[in-house]
Amino acid sequence: MKKPLLFLSIALVIAPDIALAQQQQHQGNQPRPTTRPAPQPPKPQPPRPGGPSVQPPRPQPSRPQPSRPQPSRPQPPRPGTGGPAIQPPRPGTGGPAIQPPRPGRPQPPRPVKPQPPHRPGAGRPPNFRPMPGPVFRYPHGYRYRRWSIGLLLPSLFLSSRYYYDDYVRLGIGAPPYGYRWVRYGPDLLLVRIRTRRVVDVIYGAFY
Repeated sequence: MKKPLLFLSIALVIAPDIALAQQQQHQGNQPRPTTRPAPQPPKPQPPRPGGPSVQPPRPQPSRPQPSRPQPSRPQPPRPGTGGPAIQPPRPGTGGPAIQPPRPGRPQPPRPVKPQPPHRPGAGRPPNFRPMPGPVFRYPHGYRYRRWSIGLLLPSLFLSSRYYYDDYVRLGIGAPPYGYRWVRYGPDLLLVRIRTRRVVDVIYGAFY
């Protein structure tokens, strides 16, 4: 009677140990997972009704930093100007812009325009210049007379003694073909040789 009870108590004690060992052996035979599942990001919770509203942060505007004026360095003088080169002030200094002096360019001499031929009846030209002349001696029986256009000059004055060829110094042109400049006292007459007719008079050509 005692032996069956002893065997029964031993079986009750050993049976749980055997079951636990078999369960551990079964778990050791199963393959373990190599990768772990990626954690899920937390879902944003909607604001509760009646709760404070969360405002997003506002961007702060950047304030420009004032530029500090830098001292201007003196520049060496440019060749030909004779003075130091003045640089215009930089923006922000408040001074007026001073332009550096420019060297003057030499102007070429203007060509002298040739005098056109004196036209009969044109009168005294605008660029006329009276000049001193030698003493004029009238022929015997003649004296100063104010000649006018259309009169006939005596043939005595139609000679090389009374012809005047230095008309360029007076600022007048050469006489046309068939005409000559004739001096009569302080006046200069343009006379047509063939007819001896006075066609133009310049009064006070000599002094």
